Amino acid sequence: MGLFKEVEKPVIRSVAAAASEISPLRPRFAPKAPPCASGCPNGTEIRELLVIVAQAKDYGLTHEQAFDRVWKRIVERNPFPAVTGRICPHPCETACNRSAKDGAVAFNAIERMIGDFGIANKLRLSPLTTQPRAEKVAVIGAGPAGLSCAYQLVRRGYAVAVFEALNEPGGMLRYGIPGFRLPREVLDAEIGRILDLGVELQCNCAVGKDISLEQLRQEYAAVFAGIGAQKGIKLNLAGEDAPNVISGIEFLNLVNRGEKIGVGSKVIVIGGGDTAIDAARVSKRLGAEVTVLYRRTRAEMPAIKSEIEGALEESVKIEYLAAPLEILRQNRRAVGMRSIRMQLGEPDSSGRPRPVPQPGSEFEMEASCVIAAISQAPDFQGLETLPNGDGWIKIDDWGGTAVDGIFAGGDGAGLGIAAVAIAQGRLAAQAIDARFQGRKLEKPPALPAIPIEKLRLDWYPAAPRREAQRVSVTERELGTEVAFGLTEAEVLEEAKRCMSCGMCMDCEACWMYCSNNCFVRLPKGEHCKIRLEVCNGCKKCADACPSGYIELS
Repeated sequence: MGLFKEVEKPVIRSVAAAASEISPLRPRFAPKAPPCASGCPNGTEIRELLVIVAQAKDYGLTHEQAFDRVWKRIVERNPFPAVTGRICPHPCETACNRSAKDGAVAFNAIERMIGDFGIANKLRLSPLTTQPRAEKVAVIGAGPAGLSCAYQLVRRGYAVAVFEALNEPGGMLRYGIPGFRLPREVLDAEIGRILDLGVELQCNCAVGKDISLEQLRQEYAAVFAGIGAQKGIKLNLAGEDAPNVISGIEFLNLVNRGEKIGVGSKVIVIGGGDTAIDAARVSKRLGAEVTVLYRRTRAEMPAIKSEIEGALEESVKIEYLAAPLEILRQNRRAVGMRSIRMQLGEPDSSGRPRPVPQPGSEFEMEASCVIAAISQAPDFQGLETLPNGDGWIKIDDWGGTAVDGIFAGGDGAGLGIAAVAIAQGRLAAQAIDARFQGRKLEKPPALPAIPIEKLRLDWYPAAPRREAQRVSVTERELGTEVAFGLTEAEVLEEAKRCMSCGMCMDCEACWMYCSNNCFVRLPKGEHCKIRLEVCNGCKKCADACPSGYIELS
């Protein structure tokens, strides 16, 4: 028997009825793409990784060997599993077919545990070749995009120099995300592994100021621009030039650099994204009463759901359907805000309902500090040749730009999550390598996606999702990580919830239900083979396959 227990047998015709009919249809193995991998911007092989953990014993692996193997598979694409396992909004889980049964598989928590396993066991990143290449590449910015690109290039044998304007690497991972979400020792460990491969890092070196872009183009065979978007967008309201009005990204930057910020007793944060929620939670830890002003409802808030819940647990107040009109000042300092109530109208260009002001609904709120976290943009000072006219860098599918020899990725090419930046850095590295080697870039053909209708949800035993525990509200401080990770034992059990959508998982249902002995069992991991010469096309194997791996044609 395979890993999973049979819960309810499919409706299958009797052996006599099947034998009396000869169908021209024959079974074939038809691998399909699971929605989790399609939902991951970096294309993480989630299904394959979970099967390694879930079936470790069947494959002759200890749990530690399985974790080691999974870590090595993850870092082929993502050298930051402990980081993304903490901060990613996990669109893979939103796409997971198991959501229709008893909750998505908690891959984000599994990835975090695997990442922490790699740090604890001092696992090292591996080069793809020991043969050094002649070409040198410059990377602007040591954020997730830049470091991802540098990692993929240096492991291919290229000499890579990273130029970072700030005094430590990490970009938004370090300066835009609070320590209670991403401990600095975790970030340092995963960046350190990349540098250990031989990446040269020059901090406090701003390209466009301390060294010109043209100089880099002369000295390096290619340039990757991962400049990020660290400039806060203005509210364009009267009174926002007050000294105690600050952008969310600047506020978090200052706090994460260890500077003392006096926010006073009443903070208003404007916005509904992760930066707004992070700024609100940091302000709370600095002793203020905090109100977030958001012009839509919670359903439209782009911030990570668990972070919104964390803010509410910490008594952050959220005023939904409200927008600012004016910053109120006394003696040049902000002392409050005048706002207006909104109602939702027709969808706008983002697909979300457009907030419409309600005349006569104005109201005022007291404030000792106002934090504007409505959006952010790149700073192209000294890099004016990079933007395409609308304030961003336009890139193709491989990170290429309109400037020959310059590639780009990350928030400078459009705001996105860290997984997007990591993917863009990786793809650009592949493009740079192909350029040097004179090879044509080709993406592998995509497997067809498997719809949930192809699965037999009733076959899988009920198994509630395992949720990570969080530190009690009274113990949460600025540097205290809020969420605990899953234990190794919990990860082993959670991995077994994966339904292996579109791929064999050695459940052996086809072998059990085939009356003609068409299926021959092979060693674990090699699945079965089909003896078509004895098949009568009865369809029982396809009916019984819970993961939609078998089709008839």
